[in-house]
Amino acid sequence: MDAKHGRVGRPRSEAARAAVLYAVDDLLVEEGYAAMTLKGIAERAGVSRQTIYRWWSTKAEILFEASWTDAAEELAVPAGDTPLAEITAFLEALVRFLVRSPAGAAYRALLGEAQHDAAVAGLLASKDVLGDSAKVVIERAIGTGALPVSVDQASALLVGPVFFWMLSGRDPAALEVPRLAERFLADMRQR
Repeated sequence: MDAKHGRVGRPRSEAARAAVLYAVDDLLVEEGYAAMTLKGIAERAGVSRQTIYRWWSTKAEILFEASWTDAAEELAVPAGDTPLAEITAFLEALVRFLVRSPAGAAYRALLGEAQHDAAVAGLLASKDVLGDSAKVVIERAIGTGALPVSVDQASALLVGPVFFWMLSGRDPAALEVPRLAERFLADMRQR
């Protein structure tokens, strides 16, 4: 049994896994979520459909794994000289992720699908891709002892405005990231 994924069978080939994750990103950009199929993902990745079915049940699971893996890297920002610099760097990375990244496009596609597919909603609820990255930055920049709310609530307050701005189709260039960072820190001090 594959302990990591709870499936019976041969161990997962890292080369095949990487090929599938790259293929799903490419197909999402080229075809969109609705047109993407497991057969198409397998063909693009150069693996058999059995390989895909051995490790994933749905295209949403593949897309989620691709998005989660990339998001962890893309949203990881180095420690800043000041809390403001660190929070600003995170918000800039979040905007890039949501606007330009194939992983961000995957995440947005899954959010849309989750609105009418309970299985996809459950998948997204299983790991908070954006919130987990925000928590790391908040804990490092501010510290949990200095927070007037839980770190979960703080991460929602940090991510929420950018998330709403992007998903409501507003111009990312009009988003004043440094001001959002300042407001977030002021809010954490004033509560």
